Amino acid sequence: MKISHEVPICLLEDSLDFNDYQYCLPHLLDQSEEYKDFFIRAKQNGVYIIMDNSLHELGHAYDSERLLYWINELKPNEFIVPDVWQDRQGSIKNAREWSKIELPGEVTKVAVVQAINLMEAMACYQDYRDLGYTKIAFSYGADYYKELSNHPNPDLAKALGRIYMISHLYKIKLIQDDHRVHLLGCASPFEFSLYKNTKYIESIDTSNPIMATLDGIKYNNSLSINKPISNMNDNFYITPDKIDYELLNYNIEMFRKFIEE
Repeated sequence: MKISHEVPICLLEDSLDFNDYQYCLPHLLDQSEEYKDFFIRAKQNGVYIIMDNSLHELGHAYDSERLLYWINELKPNEFIVPDVWQDRQGSIKNAREWSKIELPGEVTKVAVVQAINLMEAMACYQDYRDLGYTKIAFSYGADYYKELSNHPNPDLAKALGRIYMISHLYKIKLIQDDHRVHLLGCASPFEFSLYKNTKYIESIDTSNPIMATLDGIKYNNSLSINKPISNMNDNFYITPDKIDYELLNYNIEMFRKFIEE
């Protein structure tokens, strides 16, 4: 699994040392000159970039014209086409429209499974495959995940629910070993340890070890069950003096060690 941690702007340069690739939020390209310049330089230096559509941060996908502008300007290696939160039909409609839009040749289009239950998730995944999408992502926070696990801890319930859903799709051969899957965020980092040696999960993105650091949480040998309180929206412009760098490096190393060993 290739790992990327979204970071506050003051940690962008440091992230080149601990991220396997860079995860770009397009709305921030329009909001921050420093953020924009970082990603333009990263692309020029051959850094692998996955560009999101900013649904999680904005509550809706970013403006399509601006998305197209930045796709053509930045030429990310992957682009997550606009999806609609927990709306299968809306997401498929968008995916169908974007499947017809010509992007630079090096850009792989990625679609996100959106659903309100397991049956819809199964159908959504197959619909994307039928539309020609070769890489498909799964969000971390769908409400129906909790119903699939019924664990009393809500964060762990969502983590276990996503595991159950993805494992079920693999068991019935909707997902196969040669497929390409991306995991968007996490409710509990413990989840990733359960995907070890899973061939089809290609990449993950999560700010969990970064946000845990800002909350003063030190990972133990089993990481942490609960999702940190801090989030990127509230901490994007945090200054370096607010960061415990020793704890940050420890949490990043523990995260990678825990999911790779």
